[in-house]
Amino acid sequence: MPRPGRGAPALRLPRESTLRCPRRGRPSRSGPPRRARPAPPLGRGELGAAGGRGAAPGRAGRRRRRAPGSGAGLPGGVARGAASRPAPLPRYKGAGRGRGVACAACRAVGQRRWARKMLPIGKSTKQGKRGILERLDAGEIVVGDGGFVFALEKRGYVKAGPWTPEATVEHPEAVRQLHREFLRAGSNVLQTFTFYASEDKLENRGNYVAEKITCQKVNEAACDIAKEVAKEGDALVAGGVSQTPSYLSCKDKAEVKAVFRKQLEVFMRKDVDFLIAEYFEHVEEAVWAVEALKESGKPVAATMCIGPEGDMHGVPPGQCAVQLVKAGASIVGVNCHFDPDTCLKTVKLMKEGLEAAKLKAYLMSQPLAFHTPDCGKQGFIDLPEFPFGLEPRIVTRWDVQKYARKAYDLGIRYIGGCCGFEPYHIRAIAEELAPERGFLPEASEKHGSWGDSLSMHTKPWVRARARKEYWENLKPASGRPYCPSLSKPDGWGVTKGTRELMQQKEATTEEQLKELFQKQKF
Repeated sequence: MPRPGRGAPALRLPRESTLRCPRRGRPSRSGPPRRARPAPPLGRGELGAAGGRGAAPGRAGRRRRRAPGSGAGLPGGVARGAASRPAPLPRYKGAGRGRGVACAACRAVGQRRWARKMLPIGKSTKQGKRGILERLDAGEIVVGDGGFVFALEKRGYVKAGPWTPEATVEHPEAVRQLHREFLRAGSNVLQTFTFYASEDKLENRGNYVAEKITCQKVNEAACDIAKEVAKEGDALVAGGVSQTPSYLSCKDKAEVKAVFRKQLEVFMRKDVDFLIAEYFEHVEEAVWAVEALKESGKPVAATMCIGPEGDMHGVPPGQCAVQLVKAGASIVGVNCHFDPDTCLKTVKLMKEGLEAAKLKAYLMSQPLAFHTPDCGKQGFIDLPEFPFGLEPRIVTRWDVQKYARKAYDLGIRYIGGCCGFEPYHIRAIAEELAPERGFLPEASEKHGSWGDSLSMHTKPWVRARARKEYWENLKPASGRPYCPSLSKPDGWGVTKGTRELMQQKEATTEEQLKELFQKQKF
């Protein structure tokens, strides 16, 4: 088989014969065939018609004259000149010489595999480390990482309830390995594992971390680990802050900002590449966070854990985005609490709000990896299954590929995931957007496009699943015959200032728990 970008013998159809598929051994059509019109040529990093987003099937693929080094017509992220010499379709075993050619289905599979081989694996065509805004300004797609607290809780390194990241000090090897897996899956931003790493959270409700380890050590270790792994690839490091118990307990703006600044001091000392204010239910607190982070002079992204109904005080998504951009955020969007489809609806509302206000910002989406069509305003935290019974709701890798394409079509250029997103989900984003990015992630070396590696399986009915059409249209069963498909959210309706949300350093007492048990309904 010729190298990518080199010429290859074109497929030749016999003028009069019954064409037989070499894979299935049966006629693909009978009678004198029409002269075949060649499919569009494939260049490096380019998907043809059978790949799903090329020229329409049956259209003639003619070479166009291009100036030397021209990248015209290439997907975003492919180096100019890399595909200036298109390659025709590969030659199949059994094709030509009167023995027949592959049928349309086999040609489609073969063409996808051929296109996949022509995308470089594990490296970007862009050279040198550039900042987050430089990448976005250049039209690149930024792939974020996935969820840490859920992934590490399942592995035994994070405690459900406080969800705090002391594992950066107690089990750094576990955090390092997860960063490395996300990087290999295609992430080019590694967020420091500093979710809920503010001092007030580390001492909330009897948590020992603030006293025995300290906020500073947790944040320092998180930065060191992320920076160490980022050097292994073309990744940026983002220091992150999230909502605080101080805000929920009605502390004033100065006190809440002081909490953010303690983490910011570490991020500045460790020289992270940019900053993220993520997971905010109230736009007021998110704005305070952005204002504090902007004091660093570094780019700031801001995401809220809200749905189409807006924040917990009823501020609509469009207005939330406007306030965040006016506060200084260059990238805005949503993360956590809702599934991919719901998050995209929310980002769309944010985009419309910014357009109406004539403001510009890049869009960002990092949803849950759980289906949550039955969620209320609070998101998946209201579901009875939260947090230990959510597994039946996990999205498949194919769901994530659809999400990545919808996000891209919406204009979102920072696409990642949050709770439930494992490395294979991030790989699905990177694979779906490989034509635009110009390369596949390292983890794709062991993963066939849309399941085509199943062609190696011993069982014939499993080999028959080695195609996009099968997985794209599959409706997975839960295997739980007596379980409902949807739940009824708890929806207590509490928010900032509600007595049950007031935070405390002391552990929750038995009396406080009994009061909550009586309020809960099964």
